[in-house]
Amino acid sequence: MAKVGGEDIVEILRVFNNNVVLAMDDGREVILTGRGLGYHAKPGQTVDSTKIVRTFLPSDGRDPDHIAEHIADIPPELIRLVTTSMTRVGLSRQSRESPTLVVALADHVAGVLKRVSVGGVPIEYPLEAEVRALYPEEYDKARELVDDLNLSLKDTLPTTETVAFALHLVNAGFSTGDLSYTYTMTGVIQQMLSVIEQTYDVVLDQRSVNVARFITHLRYLFVRIHQGRQLEKGPEKIIDSIRESYPDQMRCAVRVSRVVELRLGSSLTEDEIGYLALHIARVVADASEAS
Repeated sequence: MAKVGGEDIVEILRVFNNNVVLAMDDGREVILTGRGLGYHAKPGQTVDSTKIVRTFLPSDGRDPDHIAEHIADIPPELIRLVTTSMTRVGLSRQSRESPTLVVALADHVAGVLKRVSVGGVPIEYPLEAEVRALYPEEYDKARELVDDLNLSLKDTLPTTETVAFALHLVNAGFSTGDLSYTYTMTGVIQQMLSVIEQTYDVVLDQRSVNVARFITHLRYLFVRIHQGRQLEKGPEKIIDSIRESYPDQMRCAVRVSRVVELRLGSSLTEDEIGYLALHIARVVADASEAS
């Protein structure tokens, strides 16, 4: 941030509309929002700091121009409302560190409000049962967020939107702008669990500790697949030991890996399959004891 006469100076790089500008702050590009912030403003001019309501710092290598264009299409009061609600329900860190999450939620709210204003019917999300089971923490936090937003929106948001909000919270870990990958991941996880249940003729309790750990492992597995960073070249003795100790579970893990390959087009490494086998051994043992 440059200083002139002891005052901090933020220089405008691009004006998107009256409320959104891209600026240079201390050598980094930031997106600034606020009523009238871009009115009559031009590149090279100084930002009026008194009008700044929210600062977005693009992360994960995201193109700041693309994010700014998206923000420019959303009423600034909705961005402020979502940010405030996120803070109230305990999502302040996510609000600060993931501008794309704030934008996605605000954009979603804008879409719902527009649909409601023209008499549209609430959307029924087909994955509600799966989302509640696979992502209980995100679902609970999403429900709190919908309830808090409705305090200001006079209960305009249908409760069914909790599913979409939960998926947005899950999606934030994938550095992707839309929910398509998260929808796919949810369906693939459910299918993987079904393969295990059918293989061993058991019913997996998705509320149990080991199944919850397995689901968490799968979520991080999908992050690694998405980022092209699968586990590989680990200690060979560990994988050999798993193969020898859990041969049946390794065969099941291979079947599960084929689901991933079929649905996502990514083959799993031997290391990833080995760790899947370990989790399969734990969840099946739990299910067998419970039956």
